[in-house]
Amino acid sequence: MSKPLSDHDRKKQISVRGLAGVENVTELKQNFNRHLHFTLVKDRNVATRRDYYFALAHTVRDHLIGRWIRTQQHYYEKDPKRVYYISLEFYMGRTLQNTMVNLALENACDEATYQYLKMTVSLVHVVLCCLVGPGHGGTAGHGGRSCFLDSMASLGLAAYGYGIRYEFGIFNQKIVNGWQVEEADDWLRFGNPWEKARPEYMRPVHFYGRTEHHPDGVKLVDTQVVLALPYDTPIPGYRNNIVNTMRLWSAKAPCDFNLKDFNVGGYIQAVLDRNLAENISRVLYPNDNFFEGKELRLKQEYFVVSATLQDIIRRFKVSKFGSREIARTDFSKLPDKVAIQLNDTHPAMAIPELMRVLVDEEKLEWEKAWDICVRTCAYTNHTVLPEALERWPVDLFAHLLPRHLEIVYEINRRHLERVAAKYPGDNGRLCRMSLIEEGGQKRINMAHLCIVGSHAVNGVAQIHSDILKATVFKDFYEMEPHKFQNKTNGITPRRWLVMCNPGLAEVIAERIGEDFIRDLDQLQSLRKYVNDEAFIRDIAKVKQENKLKFSVHLEEHYKVKINPNSMFDIQVKRIHEYKRQLLNCLHIITYYNRIKKEPNKQWTPRTVMIGGKAAPGYHTAKMIIRLITAIGEVVNNDPVIGDRLKVIFLENYRVTLAERAIPAADLSEQISTAGTEASGTGNMKFMLNGALTIGTMDGANVEMAEEAGEDNLFIFGMRVDDVDALDMKGYHAEAYYNRLPELKQAIDQIAGGFFSPKQPDLFKEIVNMMMHHDRFKVFADYEDYMKCQEKVNALYKNPKEWTKKVIYNIAGCGKFSSDRTITQYAREIWGMEPTLEKIPAPDDKI
Repeated sequence: MSKPLSDHDRKKQISVRGLAGVENVTELKQNFNRHLHFTLVKDRNVATRRDYYFALAHTVRDHLIGRWIRTQQHYYEKDPKRVYYISLEFYMGRTLQNTMVNLALENACDEATYQYLKMTVSLVHVVLCCLVGPGHGGTAGHGGRSCFLDSMASLGLAAYGYGIRYEFGIFNQKIVNGWQVEEADDWLRFGNPWEKARPEYMRPVHFYGRTEHHPDGVKLVDTQVVLALPYDTPIPGYRNNIVNTMRLWSAKAPCDFNLKDFNVGGYIQAVLDRNLAENISRVLYPNDNFFEGKELRLKQEYFVVSATLQDIIRRFKVSKFGSREIARTDFSKLPDKVAIQLNDTHPAMAIPELMRVLVDEEKLEWEKAWDICVRTCAYTNHTVLPEALERWPVDLFAHLLPRHLEIVYEINRRHLERVAAKYPGDNGRLCRMSLIEEGGQKRINMAHLCIVGSHAVNGVAQIHSDILKATVFKDFYEMEPHKFQNKTNGITPRRWLVMCNPGLAEVIAERIGEDFIRDLDQLQSLRKYVNDEAFIRDIAKVKQENKLKFSVHLEEHYKVKINPNSMFDIQVKRIHEYKRQLLNCLHIITYYNRIKKEPNKQWTPRTVMIGGKAAPGYHTAKMIIRLITAIGEVVNNDPVIGDRLKVIFLENYRVTLAERAIPAADLSEQISTAGTEASGTGNMKFMLNGALTIGTMDGANVEMAEEAGEDNLFIFGMRVDDVDALDMKGYHAEAYYNRLPELKQAIDQIAGGFFSPKQPDLFKEIVNMMMHHDRFKVFADYEDYMKCQEKVNALYKNPKEWTKKVIYNIAGCGKFSSDRTITQYAREIWGMEPTLEKIPAPDDKI
């Protein structure tokens, strides 16, 4: 087999990465030298890879700054409507490479550093392999937000991303003796070359205190103040010279924090207590699809909302770039100039906070303020799982945010009056639709608050949006059907094709040109090449090269000999019962047992990779990881199996690892119980990078099957209606266990200690859960899943037919661009019109 091209050689021949013009290279070389020598180190002979990274990052950032300033000037000149996307998590990944791609600088940077250092390999490749970006998140629902920011800039929207600048992002995962161990992600320890502190825009955020009602309004007194210090990160659009802003807030204690303690000799304690205030932005809560009701989390949610709304109002009031003079005081115009998108319920406090600002500070009448609030705010729901919906205890709310509790109660009173007027005598509906949940401890249902206080509510895949209307929010949908929409998620082709899979991007560009990077629908024209022998060969060759490169990585990190001709079968996502990594485990065990039973049969070789993090407090998820690693220990060391089956748990799965794994995948596992996955974006990334999907009709899988043709995916298992019917009838796992011998054998092996001989009872509770308490019905889909996997094996033995299906999948990816998603948000929710217009670069004459 021919040796794959090095990354440096590959980039040399890739037109879609931008040409390395001679002037560009010379200028970049000079700037790189300047940053390396004068900003960082005196002698390049002692420079580390990190020094090279920072020098290169600063060099690239220089190209951003002028565009960044000009973009803001452009927005103030045009005075467009602005959208503010508030999310408690952003996962930006590697900013350097994304910036180089969007500015068409990557080849020039590569060539400049290559010439400057006379290295035999690309410096760009070296530093990108060694350094990772900030870990601000990592769930699909929130990691995808970085795709949205990329698309907003690429579509010329005046958009701002707002969140928290966590000192410690999503934890680093270590696997020690098969168990997950969490380590703090101290991503800021060496600094962040992309962010710019903006202390001039620091804002006070008030907690605790008490309310005083006066004839002229309500005042909140005796509060504890925490300062919100903004850090700005530039977000460049794709080759349009637009650079938007992501602003993340960091908590700082004011100088007089607990100053009263000084008078009683408590100076040291007062200074130490500053940490309590600054803890707000210390760490990201890592729980995915679990609500954890802690005071610190509620503080984080209000902190980001209060600081952001102050920024929004300030920007609304002024009209000139860099000005602080108030030019606009009529708040009836706010919905015409401002759109606030609440990403999940985490920023739900924006609704009562906006009401507080309008009523208490700006002195608007309640009805007028409420109309403005509803027309300004919109809400994206990310889950139907009841344990994930936020419900804050009223007692905690009253202690931390007393004025906001009064406002929530008033919102609820007026809301229930409307409900009662429309549905007289329906007390059950009043109870179900209330923002305040009675019974036991009183709680505020934040999803209900978001729906009532927004003009648009959307799910993130068609099936998810339909389920919201039919079940979770049925009463709200019946009352206000016009509010409910769908906005199927998307991914940015810049990061998830051009950047992470340049070989495939080039093969596509050779056939249909490069415009597909901005208009992914153009991939449809690849269908005419589905029987083109040369194209089939090129697609297969790129996949094999990616597999060879990833094989080297796997062998280095896991000390397991990989067969690069085996099917790379990958499931990477957060570890959760509903995502059913356990179903994957049962397939592995069954396949292992089949090979053991008939070792001389011609089996399709597989390398099964499962990766993802378990929330630190989620015991079952941690046990699932331990089971996967235990299965791997047995399978990988069985001489009878050889290289026909290997099992690897991908440690510390994150964006940087995804960029290696996804281009190498043959099979993408998307096997959640129908009706539980909101959308997924990993499924789209695999599809775009030439993997075939085995999956249930859940989340965006449904639309992927529509776009590529259901025959080109491996669809199995119950549909949503089947799951509902089984719930009505009653799910009895024992019936499947007794009827299916291979399932019984696999479960008995897990329960009997076959995979944990030193601790035979290690997995008893997992078996007990699957047999008696499995909400997600793993056994019900086992038989169909196994039959579907047999179809996968059969097709993989016919590489040509396999690759044809791959081409149909790539050609069907157009819908899953985040550019399409954001265009729909803009037109159908925000009342904005995207544009592909370029603004002048800083050195262009206006």
